[in-house]
Amino acid sequence: MNTPELSDKDLLEQFRNEHSYHAAFNLIVLKYQKKLYWHIRRIVIDHEDANDVVQNTFIKVWKGLQNFKEDSQLFTWLYRIATNESLTFLKQKKNLVSFDDVSHGLGNSLRDDRFFTGDQIQRKLQQAILTLPEKQRIVFNMKYFDEIKYEEMSAILDTSVGALKASYHHAVTKIEAYIKMSANEYDQL
Repeated sequence: MNTPELSDKDLLEQFRNEHSYHAAFNLIVLKYQKKLYWHIRRIVIDHEDANDVVQNTFIKVWKGLQNFKEDSQLFTWLYRIATNESLTFLKQKKNLVSFDDVSHGLGNSLRDDRFFTGDQIQRKLQQAILTLPEKQRIVFNMKYFDEIKYEEMSAILDTSVGALKASYHHAVTKIEAYIKMSANEYDQL
């Protein structure tokens, strides 16, 4: 479906109109579904889990959009919901099994994922990202892949810009160390 790209403001105006709110919500989903899917996917890793979290995200958006006060951008609000839903999903998963099992499972999911089409370098980067603490992983993904500015990230994650910059720096340092270590192991073979 090829529709003209409407601004978020126009979409919200249409959503608040009782005659067009269903169509406006569908346009919001079309506009943001792919971006949110990849944001969520980089957090939960598994394709099926990401689809479930995207669905939960849009259910929350549907229920809350009427009360959205526009104190932030629609994009920021959607990412905050998607991030929170992803973290809730991972917490529920952690409550069922240990954190080490979850990390190991995420690595196996990446390795066995038929939807992952990256080359060896991309796979190594993704494996390195999986070794990061949850917050550093989210900050790295938002900055590196989604190219979200620190100020927007601050609104999404409710964290100071300085803390986000530090998290990103630590994440990059750890990823570089992981990749160097992997390269050294490969050289020794």
